[in-house]
Amino acid sequence: MKSILSNSTGILLLIAGSAFADTGAGTAENGWLWMLFLGFGALIVAFQLVPSMILFGAMLRGLFSPAAKENSATTDTNGAK
Repeated sequence: MKSILSNSTGILLLIAGSAFADTGAGTAENGWLWMLFLGFGALIVAFQLVPSMILFGAMLRGLFSPAAKENSATTDTNGAK
């Protein structure tokens, strides 16, 4: 059983070894369109970061500020008590 397992493991490693070999075909320089795409993605992330930081600051301010006191007197629609 051990020899079958070691033989099958060795054959599997020999077969799978060629899958990890690199031919070097993908090492060409990327074009300007690819850089434009990456720059556009970076702009989207940067412009979404500003509103998210504003909302995060407002959330922290709401969490750590003292609770607002409520008036016990009620007012009607005319503003009279």
